[in-house]
Amino acid sequence: MNLTDITVARTIPASAEKVFDIWMNPKSPGGPWFGAERVILNSVVDGLFYIAVKHEGRIWPHYGRFLQIDRPRRVEYTWVSEATKGAESIVTVTLEPRGDATEVTLRHSGVPDDEMGRQHKEGWTWILSTLAEGLASRRSASSSD
Repeated sequence: MNLTDITVARTIPASAEKVFDIWMNPKSPGGPWFGAERVILNSVVDGLFYIAVKHEGRIWPHYGRFLQIDRPRRVEYTWVSEATKGAESIVTVTLEPRGDATEVTLRHSGVPDDEMGRQHKEGWTWILSTLAEGLASRRSASSSD
């Protein structure tokens, strides 16, 4: 099976600490775990997660374990799903401060180089956009108080 790496990046209008905390909290709108049908998350190194995402009328289970957690700079975890054909792939999220914003770069390595594998790029792009929009709307709401 041929594998590929997917990288997406987005500048998020918030501090790295805030972005990191939202990313790791399944109850925070804009994070990758938020809004799933079911989430089990033990966010410690070697902690496991399970997330059931509803998409196109069905439930897509995802599993993994945390490899590295370095608040607020980096989180890395394995990612197993139907789209990875049951193989462990690796998601690495790095956060680099850029003034009062944060450059978030997500690299998903070891993804099958086929249509389902490449669709991860759309999913991760959507998640980073949702995160950016959620933080931008919070910032404008708090600045108008």
